[in-house]
Amino acid sequence: MYHGIINIYKESGYTSFDVVAKLRGILHQKKIGHTGTLDPDAEGVLPVCLGNGTKLVEDLTEKTKVYECIMKLGVETDTEDMSGKVLSTGAVTCSEEEIKTACLSFIGDYDQIPPMYSAIKVDGRKLYELARSGVEIERKARPVRIIGLEVNKILGDEVTMTVTCSRGTYIRSLCRDIGKKLGCGAAMAHLLRVRSGEFGLEGSMKLSEVEALAAAGKAEDAIIPVEYFYSAYPSVHVKPEAKKLIDNGNPLDNCDLEEGEGLKAPYPEKIRVFNVEGKFAGVYSYDPVKRKFMPDKMFMAD
Repeated sequence: MYHGIINIYKESGYTSFDVVAKLRGILHQKKIGHTGTLDPDAEGVLPVCLGNGTKLVEDLTEKTKVYECIMKLGVETDTEDMSGKVLSTGAVTCSEEEIKTACLSFIGDYDQIPPMYSAIKVDGRKLYELARSGVEIERKARPVRIIGLEVNKILGDEVTMTVTCSRGTYIRSLCRDIGKKLGCGAAMAHLLRVRSGEFGLEGSMKLSEVEALAAAGKAEDAIIPVEYFYSAYPSVHVKPEAKKLIDNGNPLDNCDLEEGEGLKAPYPEKIRVFNVEGKFAGVYSYDPVKRKFMPDKMFMAD
């Protein structure tokens, strides 16, 4: 079984679940999970976790996302992007300055009503399933954060912008809300995720590239080790006599760490611990009351 993270470049036409399903076939393993849904028409960075790396799914999903988006003014659709049914059109009479002002006004925290065509569940059913059956229900606004927004280009009724935002932000809905503020309506015309946490377009791989590596017996070349995610923490190895402790995920004393790597007080908040074989075992946090390093998250391979 493979363990770690693959920085996938999701192409248009695939759902995030399609990516996971195809990787299961390519890598011949079931334990795979993605870290944040991208719409089928959207492209870009989609970190995918493998094996014990699936323990990172929740952490990676929480990470800040960066998108490049093209917003089309003067149109509203049922899906809030240009793939949907057009509900209304309107003349775009606002100036470039008014467009920029409206866009930038969304920087910060705001309550966003998610789109009806989304994977959010209500009473056990996904909203898009209800929408496809002709049912529309009232959605509660959810707090999201637009950390940064830059208007890159305005060409006629199309606005290109870069958006840095929190988890749970729908760029489609941001376009909708900007259009409402301008009074002309708007829908998303294109979306590219350029960054998800530590992972960017650089180093991302298409499914076909991963498949080619796997066919050549080099699938490991596409996989980023789990410990990369914790590279900011000091690394230590355990002594041979502490093998049973680390293999069972037990607390560790400073004296259990290899000579020369023993940590001196004040101890760091977290450390990366490697087992006797030199493999990454997990992340430990220091407990000043117990005076021990306590297991925070273990990643021992199955």
